[in-house]
Amino acid sequence: MSSVSEAFPRLSDAGVSDRGRYVSLGLIAFLLCLLAAFDVLPKQWNAGVATVGLTFFAVTGFAFLRTWVTKRIEKNTKDVLTTLLEQDMAACIVADQSGRIVLVNTRANARLAADPGKLIDETLRSVLANPAAVLLRLQTLAKTQGKADENVVTRGQSIPVSVTKLDHDWFCWRFALETVQPWGTVGLPVITIGRNAVILNANDAATRFFGHAPTTLAELSTTELDTDDPVDCGRVIRVKTPEGDKSVLVSLLRQSGVTRELLLTPISDDDTRPGATSFADLPVPIIQLAPSGEIREANRLAIQLVGEIQPGKSNIEEIMHGLGYSIRDWLARTVEQKSAPKSEFLRLTRKDKEVFVQVTLSRITKDGQVCLIAVLNDATELKTLEAQFVQGQKMQAVGQLAGGVAHDFNNLLTAISGHCDLLLLRHDQNDPNYSDLVQINQNANRAAALVSQLLAFSRKQTLRPEVLDLRDTISDLIHLLNRLVGEKVRLTLSHDPVLKPVCADKRQLEQVLMNLVVNARDAMPDGGEIRIETEVLNLERAYSRDRATVLPGEYVMVKVIDSGVGIPPDKLQKVFEPFYTTKRTGEGTGLGLSTVYGIVKQTGGFIFVDSVMGTGTEFTVLLPVSTATHTPEPITAAAPEEQRSTQGEGVVLLVEDEAPVRAFATRALRLKGYTVLEAESAEDALRVLDDPNLTVDIFVTDVVMPGMDGPTWVREAMKTRPDVRVVFMSGYTEGAFGETGPEIESSTFLPKPFSLTQLTEAVFQQLN
Repeated sequence: MSSVSEAFPRLSDAGVSDRGRYVSLGLIAFLLCLLAAFDVLPKQWNAGVATVGLTFFAVTGFAFLRTWVTKRIEKNTKDVLTTLLEQDMAACIVADQSGRIVLVNTRANARLAADPGKLIDETLRSVLANPAAVLLRLQTLAKTQGKADENVVTRGQSIPVSVTKLDHDWFCWRFALETVQPWGTVGLPVITIGRNAVILNANDAATRFFGHAPTTLAELSTTELDTDDPVDCGRVIRVKTPEGDKSVLVSLLRQSGVTRELLLTPISDDDTRPGATSFADLPVPIIQLAPSGEIREANRLAIQLVGEIQPGKSNIEEIMHGLGYSIRDWLARTVEQKSAPKSEFLRLTRKDKEVFVQVTLSRITKDGQVCLIAVLNDATELKTLEAQFVQGQKMQAVGQLAGGVAHDFNNLLTAISGHCDLLLLRHDQNDPNYSDLVQINQNANRAAALVSQLLAFSRKQTLRPEVLDLRDTISDLIHLLNRLVGEKVRLTLSHDPVLKPVCADKRQLEQVLMNLVVNARDAMPDGGEIRIETEVLNLERAYSRDRATVLPGEYVMVKVIDSGVGIPPDKLQKVFEPFYTTKRTGEGTGLGLSTVYGIVKQTGGFIFVDSVMGTGTEFTVLLPVSTATHTPEPITAAAPEEQRSTQGEGVVLLVEDEAPVRAFATRALRLKGYTVLEAESAEDALRVLDDPNLTVDIFVTDVVMPGMDGPTWVREAMKTRPDVRVVFMSGYTEGAFGETGPEIESSTFLPKPFSLTQLTEAVFQQLN
């Protein structure tokens, strides 16, 4: 191993020069002390000279101590780096910003002849054609990103190179020489191509196959190539050889940027030709088809991907589907060469799992007969990502729709239920019209609940969070849950004895539990057992699942487990989609689990589902543990459900752009004794307030209106009337205020739809 001065040349050199200065200072200090001790100088100088000498001694001692500490740090740093580098199986080099090698491990010294003090680009000239350009490019990326890596293709091989920034001017280079692929020894043609299908390198087998060192694939190919992507991996193309045109299968071995290494597998009747390979051993899934779709032959990888295939008996239409047109028509067009080959995404008919494949179909002639070659690539992950992206877009669209629908519906429902309340005040239970009015009121409430489910799914509902012990919440709910599951289903509970609190909306959390229990009950038509389990989960590191990442921390885990029929694997990822249901028409809306999903996500939690067909299903909910010791003050007081006859007094300025809602609210407030001033817009309200002699006790205003919105005009009005109380009402949720809320003191929020009693009680509470 190198010495400290070799491994750290700059620091060690600085130490040598510092030591010379320190020795000089020490000699001066010693001389001054001698002069003072032997009274060589005048007596009045002795004290001063002695002081200066001792000071020099102190400075010199401190300097020597600092140098010793620096050396120890340097040695420890070197030991740590050496230990780490020696543990790596790759060749590792530590170099400074200028490329001067500082430290190497044994493998770098043996494989690259790298030694401290050399320049790294000089060391790499034996393995890289142009090392300076590669090193500069990667080091520049590492400066900004902290790390960079690239597969450097050179001289028929590919070398993975990575660099990590250690400090302001040290970089650790790693060369994975053990993974270098010596394509020159491969018996099949391998070419390296760059932009526009220019051939950068060809192994010996490729040179023999083409009869010369090829320059571009376009010059060799007799098949029409795509101008956007001249090399379509998985495609069969025809190329020129000394023996005539041959068919080759293009397979991707490695890609680095625009540079790709391609394996050209000859597909020929003459399997005895040197360099050819058997059909079964081809390195990609491939199927040979008759023009009718009958599977004539399939290699091992194709059988592993597709499942059971019986050559001569199976047909491609039996194992794949998903085109918007007949697969037979697709085969016929390929046989007639009416269009250039292109890939299609199909779904396999496997029963054990959902598998998508990308199929590239090409026409070849074998033994004088036309047949088709289907090259398959597993596209399940790609289609899963695509489906999740589409699902995300759909979720976003439905969420936006829900918000808009909720606003308009809630205004309509406020007017319907409000005027129904006014009619109920004038009719007693003996009136023949009373039952009809009750039906109108109940159905308006059902419509409001449906809108609330849409808002829950889109995570735009108004939550009233409080600190909860789930044991108490479930205990309060257990009697209702037992009635929901019926007599044939047994409900059991299992609680963690040290369960910690969570911060959530109790009413919404109860809805989550009820929906999950009802879903479990419906999965057990013949009866069974539903278990609700709770426990504290402490995650020490991030946990990723189903494209979600749960951050480290403490969570309360709630499991709802049933012994029902289970959910098929292909439907498992769709259960949280809105309006998706496996029940018959009229038995469900498809909003139950999507509502659960929305509530859990809006609460800051996670929900996962596991299911085994014939065994049962398990829903797992993770809620963050609350650090609060008490329930925070609610944003608004909960509106009372029971009817009250509270009378009030005061002047109310009602601002509402929807005329039916404004008419109902005005009549409701006047019936309770309030003086009501009406305005259909914020601008009208400000004009009413221009009268300085007008006294207003409370503003009741819509949030979202044409022109100026509610919070804006209220802030303007409160500049001259700071003591006025405010009730905001909206068909949207409190999210209509934005991220920070209304930021207006002495204000409350009343969500639509609201009843006559809820409106008057909200005004009464604000004024009193």
